Amino acid sequence: MTIRCLHREDQEAIKNILTATEMFSAEEIAIAGELMQFYLDDPKQQDYELFTSVDENGNVLGYVCIGPTPATAGTFDLYWIAVQPSTQSRGVGTALLSFVEERLKKKEGRLLIAETSATQKYERTRAFYERKGFVQLARIHEYYKPGDDLIIYGKYLITT
Repeated sequence: MTIRCLHREDQEAIKNILTATEMFSAEEIAIAGELMQFYLDDPKQQDYELFTSVDENGNVLGYVCIGPTPATAGTFDLYWIAVQPSTQSRGVGTALLSFVEERLKKKEGRLLIAETSATQKYERTRAFYERKGFVQLARIHEYYKPGDDLIIYGKYLITT
């Protein structure tokens, strides 16, 4: 498995992964597509970094999208992380997250933020973050819609 910057030809595979996970709405998948296009069309932009995990045949196994949180010093957002369902629980997500953490440490990143839903559907997502050392920093009641709280996780990359 190799982790590399997003290539233009990865876009369709990533959209397929997002659909296959059954975790994202059509609107969310469209937003992910817009971010990929923005990233690829403007190599000088500094708002987003996208990386893919590919197997030895170049098949996309997963991807991650991060970016610096505006008006902060060393805080970054984990916008997206998704893995092909057939390869989940095989270390792809862990490898992507470890890659991001090491990259951010080299940039003097201090804190990585991940936001997710509190619904049952996202229980595995929350468990993944917690296994990887994220802690719940905040919970906003009914943020997404009635009965759907926002949970904000954080992981401090550099301790002071």
